[in-house]
Amino acid sequence: MSGDDPRATGAAALPAAETAPSWDRLLRASGLPRHEARALLEHASARGRSWLIAHGDEPADPASAARFSALARRRRNGEPLAYLIGSRGFHALELRVDDSVLIPRADTETLVDVAIEAAPHGGRLLDLGTGSGAIAIAVGVARPDLQLVATDLSAAALRIAAGNAARWLPAGRPGGPLRLFEGSWWQAVPADDAAFDLIVSNPPYIADDDPHLQQGDLRFEPRGALASGSDGLEAIRAIVAGASGRIRSDGWLMLEHGHEQGDAVRSLLAAAGWREARSHRDAERRERVTVARAPDQGSQRASASAPPRPGTSRPSPLV
Repeated sequence: MSGDDPRATGAAALPAAETAPSWDRLLRASGLPRHEARALLEHASARGRSWLIAHGDEPADPASAARFSALARRRRNGEPLAYLIGSRGFHALELRVDDSVLIPRADTETLVDVAIEAAPHGGRLLDLGTGSGAIAIAVGVARPDLQLVATDLSAAALRIAAGNAARWLPAGRPGGPLRLFEGSWWQAVPADDAAFDLIVSNPPYIADDDPHLQQGDLRFEPRGALASGSDGLEAIRAIVAGASGRIRSDGWLMLEHGHEQGDAVRSLLAAAGWREARSHRDAERRERVTVARAPDQGSQRASASAPPRPGTSRPSPLV
Protein backbone atom coordinates (compact mmCIF):
# COMPACT_ATOMS: atom_id res chain seq x y z
CA MET A 1 0.00 0.00 0.00
CA SER A 2 1.39 3.40 -0.94
CA GLY A 3 2.61 5.70 1.79
CA ASP A 4 0.50 8.44 0.17
CA ASP A 5 -2.69 6.56 1.02
CA PRO A 6 -4.18 8.07 4.25
CA ARG A 7 -5.41 4.65 5.27
CA ALA A 8 -1.78 3.61 5.78
CA THR A 9 -1.45 5.89 8.80
CA GLY A 10 -5.01 5.83 9.99
CA ALA A 11 -5.61 9.49 8.97
CA ALA A 12 -9.19 10.31 8.15
CA ALA A 13 -9.98 11.42 4.61
CA LEU A 14 -13.15 12.81 3.16
CA PRO A 15 -14.33 11.89 -0.30
CA ALA A 16 -13.37 14.38 -2.98
CA ALA A 17 -17.02 15.41 -3.36
CA GLU A 18 -17.01 16.62 0.26
CA THR A 19 -13.73 18.53 0.11
CA ALA A 20 -13.88 20.33 -3.24
CA PRO A 21 -16.28 23.25 -3.69
CA SER A 22 -19.01 22.81 -6.25
CA TRP A 23 -19.18 24.93 -9.39
CA ASP A 24 -22.16 26.79 -7.95
CA ARG A 25 -20.36 27.43 -4.68
CA LEU A 26 -17.41 28.95 -6.57
CA LEU A 27 -19.80 31.37 -8.23
CA ARG A 28 -21.52 32.34 -4.99
CA ALA A 29 -18.26 32.85 -3.10
CA SER A 30 -16.55 34.93 -5.79
CA GLY A 31 -17.74 38.33 -4.58
CA LEU A 32 -18.57 39.29 -8.17
CA PRO A 33 -21.78 39.98 -10.07
CA ARG A 34 -23.08 36.63 -11.24
CA HIS A 35 -22.69 37.35 -14.97
CA GLU A 36 -19.04 38.29 -14.45
CA ALA A 37 -18.34 35.28 -12.25
CA ARG A 38 -19.96 32.96 -14.77
CA ALA A 39 -17.89 34.38 -17.64
CA LEU A 40 -14.70 33.87 -15.64
CA LEU A 41 -15.71 30.34 -14.63
CA GLU A 42 -16.46 29.39 -18.24
CA HIS A 43 -13.03 30.71 -19.22
CA ALA A 44 -11.18 29.06 -16.32
CA SER A 45 -12.83 25.68 -16.79
CA ALA A 46 -13.07 25.68 -20.61
CA ARG A 47 -16.67 24.54 -20.16
CA GLY A 48 -19.80 26.12 -21.55
CA ARG A 49 -22.63 27.70 -19.62
CA SER A 50 -25.05 24.82 -20.23
CA TRP A 51 -22.59 22.28 -18.85
CA LEU A 52 -21.87 24.37 -15.76
CA ILE A 53 -25.57 24.81 -15.06
CA ALA A 54 -26.27 21.10 -15.49
CA HIS A 55 -23.35 20.10 -13.24
CA GLY A 56 -23.45 23.03 -10.83
CA ASP A 57 -23.80 20.89 -7.70
CA GLU A 58 -20.83 18.69 -8.59
CA PRO A 59 -17.31 19.31 -7.27
CA ALA A 60 -15.11 21.53 -9.40
CA ASP A 61 -11.79 20.12 -10.46
CA PRO A 62 -8.94 21.69 -8.45
CA ALA A 63 -7.09 23.19 -11.43
CA SER A 64 -10.18 25.00 -12.72
CA ALA A 65 -11.08 26.16 -9.22
CA ALA A 66 -7.59 27.60 -8.70
CA ARG A 67 -7.63 29.40 -12.06
CA PHE A 68 -11.07 30.82 -11.34
CA SER A 69 -10.09 32.03 -7.87
CA ALA A 70 -7.05 33.84 -9.27
CA LEU A 71 -9.11 35.49 -12.03
CA ALA A 72 -11.86 36.48 -9.59
CA ARG A 73 -9.29 38.10 -7.30
CA ARG A 74 -7.88 40.13 -10.21
CA ARG A 75 -11.37 41.20 -11.24
CA ARG A 76 -12.17 42.32 -7.69
CA ASN A 77 -9.01 44.42 -7.90
CA GLY A 78 -10.41 46.17 -10.96
CA GLU A 79 -8.85 44.48 -14.00
CA PRO A 80 -11.26 44.56 -16.96
CA LEU A 81 -13.25 41.41 -17.53
CA ALA A 82 -12.43 41.52 -21.25
CA TYR A 83 -8.69 41.38 -20.55
CA LEU A 84 -9.09 38.52 -18.08
CA ILE A 85 -10.99 36.30 -20.50
CA GLY A 86 -9.14 37.62 -23.56
CA SER A 87 -12.15 38.58 -25.66
CA ARG A 88 -15.00 41.03 -26.07
CA GLY A 89 -18.23 40.86 -28.04
CA PHE A 90 -18.66 43.59 -30.64
CA HIS A 91 -21.24 43.90 -33.42
CA ALA A 92 -22.11 40.18 -33.19
CA LEU A 93 -18.40 39.20 -33.34
CA GLU A 94 -16.23 37.84 -30.53
CA LEU A 95 -12.91 39.66 -30.80
CA ARG A 96 -9.64 38.82 -29.11
CA VAL A 97 -8.32 41.61 -26.89
CA ASP A 98 -5.48 42.18 -24.46
CA ASP A 99 -4.04 45.19 -22.66
CA SER A 100 -2.35 46.45 -25.84
CA VAL A 101 -5.72 47.50 -27.28
CA LEU A 102 -8.74 49.52 -26.27
CA ILE A 103 -11.68 47.35 -25.26
CA PRO A 104 -14.35 47.61 -27.99
CA ARG A 105 -17.53 49.25 -26.72
CA ALA A 106 -21.12 49.38 -27.85
CA ASP A 107 -20.80 53.12 -28.53
CA THR A 108 -18.47 52.35 -31.42
CA GLU A 109 -21.07 50.14 -33.10
CA THR A 110 -22.73 53.42 -34.13
CA LEU A 111 -19.69 54.22 -36.29
CA VAL A 112 -19.75 50.73 -37.80
CA ASP A 113 -23.43 50.98 -38.70
CA VAL A 114 -23.02 54.39 -40.34
CA ALA A 115 -20.01 53.18 -42.35
CA ILE A 116 -21.78 50.02 -43.54
CA GLU A 117 -24.67 52.09 -44.85
CA ALA A 118 -22.58 54.85 -46.47
CA ALA A 119 -19.85 52.86 -48.22
CA PRO A 120 -20.28 52.56 -52.01
CA HIS A 121 -20.18 49.08 -53.53
CA GLY A 122 -16.59 47.97 -54.03
CA GLY A 123 -15.30 51.05 -52.21
CA ARG A 124 -12.13 51.54 -50.19
CA LEU A 125 -12.22 52.05 -46.42
CA LEU A 126 -9.39 53.28 -44.18
CA ASP A 127 -9.55 52.76 -40.41
CA LEU A 128 -7.06 54.97 -38.57
CA GLY A 129 -5.98 53.72 -35.12
CA THR A 130 -7.62 50.34 -35.55
CA GLY A 131 -6.57 48.76 -32.23
CA SER A 132 -8.16 45.30 -32.15
CA GLY A 133 -9.42 45.83 -35.70
CA ALA A 134 -13.00 46.01 -34.41
CA ILE A 135 -14.29 48.70 -36.78
CA ALA A 136 -12.62 47.55 -40.00
CA ILE A 137 -13.44 43.89 -39.38
CA ALA A 138 -17.08 44.48 -38.40
CA VAL A 139 -17.61 46.63 -41.49
CA GLY A 140 -15.77 44.07 -43.63
CA VAL A 141 -17.90 41.18 -42.38
CA ALA A 142 -21.09 43.05 -43.26
CA ARG A 143 -19.66 44.39 -46.52
CA PRO A 144 -17.40 41.78 -48.14
CA ASP A 145 -17.18 43.95 -51.28
CA LEU A 146 -15.12 46.64 -49.54
CA GLN A 147 -11.34 46.96 -49.68
CA LEU A 148 -10.01 47.45 -46.15
CA VAL A 149 -6.89 49.24 -44.91
CA ALA A 150 -6.14 49.89 -41.23
CA THR A 151 -3.32 51.47 -39.26
CA ASP A 152 -2.09 51.67 -35.69
CA LEU A 153 0.92 53.09 -33.90
CA SER A 154 1.26 49.89 -31.85
CA ALA A 155 2.77 46.75 -33.37
CA ALA A 156 1.23 44.72 -30.53
CA ALA A 157 -2.22 46.07 -31.38
CA LEU A 158 -1.74 45.21 -35.05
CA ARG A 159 -0.91 41.62 -34.11
CA ILE A 160 -4.25 41.42 -32.29
CA ALA A 161 -6.02 42.97 -35.29
CA ALA A 162 -4.36 40.50 -37.66
CA GLY A 163 -5.54 37.57 -35.56
CA ASN A 164 -9.09 38.88 -35.44
CA ALA A 165 -9.08 39.49 -39.19
CA ALA A 166 -7.85 35.94 -39.83
CA ARG A 167 -10.75 34.61 -37.77
CA TRP A 168 -13.57 36.72 -39.19
CA LEU A 169 -12.62 37.79 -42.73
CA PRO A 170 -12.62 34.74 -45.00
CA ALA A 171 -9.90 34.14 -47.53
CA GLY A 172 -11.06 35.02 -50.99
CA ARG A 173 -13.52 37.72 -49.91
CA PRO A 174 -14.29 39.98 -52.90
CA GLY A 175 -12.67 43.04 -51.32
CA GLY A 176 -9.50 41.13 -50.45
CA PRO A 177 -7.77 40.85 -47.05
CA LEU A 178 -7.47 43.55 -44.44
CA ARG A 179 -4.16 45.35 -45.05
CA LEU A 180 -2.45 46.59 -41.88
CA PHE A 181 0.21 49.30 -41.55
CA GLU A 182 2.15 50.51 -38.52
CA GLY A 183 2.64 54.18 -37.79
CA SER A 184 1.14 57.42 -36.50
CA TRP A 185 -1.98 58.53 -38.34
CA TRP A 186 -1.15 59.61 -41.92
CA GLN A 187 2.51 58.57 -41.71
CA ALA A 188 1.33 54.96 -41.66
CA VAL A 189 -0.67 55.15 -44.91
CA PRO A 190 1.35 54.32 -48.06
CA ALA A 191 1.83 57.52 -50.03
CA ASP A 192 1.04 55.82 -53.34
CA ASP A 193 -2.17 54.13 -52.13
CA ALA A 194 -5.33 55.08 -54.00
CA ALA A 195 -7.76 57.52 -52.41
CA PHE A 196 -10.42 56.22 -50.06
CA ASP A 197 -14.20 56.39 -50.20
CA LEU A 198 -14.50 56.26 -46.40
CA ILE A 199 -12.03 57.22 -43.70
CA VAL A 200 -13.14 56.15 -40.24
CA SER A 201 -11.58 56.42 -36.81
CA ASN A 202 -12.27 55.97 -33.13
CA PRO A 203 -9.30 58.09 -32.00
CA PRO A 204 -8.35 59.03 -28.45
CA TYR A 205 -10.65 61.88 -27.41
CA ILE A 206 -10.45 62.22 -23.62
CA ALA A 207 -8.68 65.26 -22.14
CA ASP A 208 -5.35 64.44 -20.51
CA ASP A 209 -6.52 65.56 -17.05
CA ASP A 210 -9.97 63.98 -17.16
CA PRO A 211 -10.56 62.19 -13.82
CA HIS A 212 -12.35 59.33 -15.61
CA LEU A 213 -8.93 58.08 -16.73
CA GLN A 214 -8.33 57.01 -13.13
CA GLN A 215 -11.59 55.11 -12.83
CA GLY A 216 -12.92 51.70 -13.83
CA ASP A 217 -11.57 49.85 -16.84
CA LEU A 218 -9.88 52.99 -18.18
CA ARG A 219 -7.13 52.60 -15.55
CA PHE A 220 -5.91 49.47 -17.32
CA GLU A 221 -6.36 50.42 -20.97
CA PRO A 222 -3.54 51.93 -23.08
CA ARG A 223 -3.50 55.64 -22.32
CA GLY A 224 -2.44 56.50 -25.84
CA ALA A 225 -5.73 55.08 -27.11
CA LEU A 226 -7.73 57.21 -24.67
CA ALA A 227 -6.23 60.66 -24.01
CA SER A 228 -5.45 63.35 -26.55
CA GLY A 229 -4.28 66.72 -25.26
CA SER A 230 -5.77 69.35 -22.99
CA ASP A 231 -9.17 69.30 -24.73
CA GLY A 232 -9.15 65.72 -26.03
CA LEU A 233 -9.14 66.85 -29.66
CA GLU A 234 -5.47 66.67 -30.71
CA ALA A 235 -5.85 63.36 -32.55
CA ILE A 236 -9.01 64.50 -34.30
CA ARG A 237 -7.23 67.68 -35.46
CA ALA A 238 -4.38 65.59 -36.88
CA ILE A 239 -6.79 63.30 -38.71
CA VAL A 240 -8.80 66.18 -40.17
CA ALA A 241 -5.63 68.00 -41.24
CA GLY A 242 -4.45 65.11 -43.41
CA ALA A 243 -7.67 63.53 -44.57
CA SER A 244 -8.53 65.80 -47.50
CA GLY A 245 -5.52 64.64 -49.50
CA ARG A 246 -6.41 60.96 -49.09
CA ILE A 247 -10.13 60.89 -49.84
CA ARG A 248 -12.16 60.82 -53.04
CA SER A 249 -14.19 63.86 -54.03
CA ASP A 250 -17.47 62.37 -52.79
CA GLY A 251 -15.98 60.46 -49.88
CA TRP A 252 -16.84 60.67 -46.19
CA LEU A 253 -14.77 61.16 -43.05
CA MET A 254 -16.35 59.54 -39.98
CA LEU A 255 -15.09 60.23 -36.45
CA GLU A 256 -16.18 58.89 -33.09
CA HIS A 257 -15.90 61.42 -30.26
CA GLY A 258 -17.11 62.21 -26.76
CA HIS A 259 -20.81 62.88 -26.32
CA GLU A 260 -20.12 66.56 -25.53
CA GLN A 261 -17.69 67.14 -28.42
CA GLY A 262 -20.09 67.15 -31.36
CA ASP A 263 -20.16 70.94 -31.76
CA ALA A 264 -16.37 71.19 -31.56
CA VAL A 265 -15.82 68.42 -34.13
CA ARG A 266 -18.33 69.90 -36.55
CA SER A 267 -16.59 73.27 -36.22
CA LEU A 268 -13.17 71.70 -36.90
CA LEU A 269 -14.48 70.03 -40.03
CA ALA A 270 -16.23 73.15 -41.32
CA ALA A 271 -13.11 75.25 -40.76
CA ALA A 272 -11.12 72.75 -42.85
CA GLY A 273 -13.60 72.93 -45.72
CA TRP A 274 -15.44 69.66 -45.11
CA ARG A 275 -19.05 69.69 -46.25
CA GLU A 276 -22.38 68.45 -44.90
CA ALA A 277 -21.05 67.81 -41.39
CA ARG A 278 -23.60 66.14 -39.16
CA SER A 279 -23.59 64.00 -36.04
CA HIS A 280 -25.17 60.61 -35.35
CA ARG A 281 -26.42 59.55 -31.94
CA ASP A 282 -25.59 56.34 -30.11
CA ALA A 283 -28.04 53.95 -28.46
CA GLU A 284 -28.36 56.32 -25.49
CA ARG A 285 -29.23 59.22 -27.82
CA ARG A 286 -25.93 61.03 -27.32
CA GLU A 287 -23.97 62.60 -30.17
CA ARG A 288 -21.24 60.02 -30.76
CA VAL A 289 -20.15 60.03 -34.43
CA THR A 290 -19.69 63.03 -36.70
CA VAL A 291 -19.42 62.60 -40.47
CA ALA A 292 -18.58 65.05 -43.24
CA ARG A 293 -18.17 64.92 -47.00
CA ALA A 294 -14.82 65.69 -48.60
CA PRO A 295 -13.89 69.31 -49.33
CA ASP A 296 -14.38 70.53 -52.88
CA GLN A 297 -11.93 69.23 -55.48
CA GLY A 298 -9.93 72.46 -55.58
CA SER A 299 -9.09 72.12 -51.90
CA GLN A 300 -8.18 68.48 -52.41
CA ARG A 301 -5.80 69.20 -55.31
CA ALA A 302 -4.02 71.83 -53.26
CA SER A 303 -3.61 69.40 -50.37
CA ALA A 304 -2.51 66.52 -52.59
CA SER A 305 0.14 68.63 -54.32
CA ALA A 306 1.86 69.61 -51.09
CA PRO A 307 5.39 68.13 -50.83
CA PRO A 308 5.93 65.23 -48.41
CA ARG A 309 7.30 66.01 -44.99
CA PRO A 310 11.05 65.44 -44.58
CA GLY A 311 11.94 62.08 -43.13
CA THR A 312 8.76 60.30 -44.17
CA SER A 313 8.88 57.17 -46.28
CA ARG A 314 6.55 54.51 -47.55
CA PRO A 315 5.68 52.17 -44.67
CA SER A 316 5.85 48.42 -45.01
CA PRO A 317 2.61 46.48 -44.64
CA LEU A 318 2.39 44.12 -41.68
CA VAL A 319 -0.18 41.91 -43.37
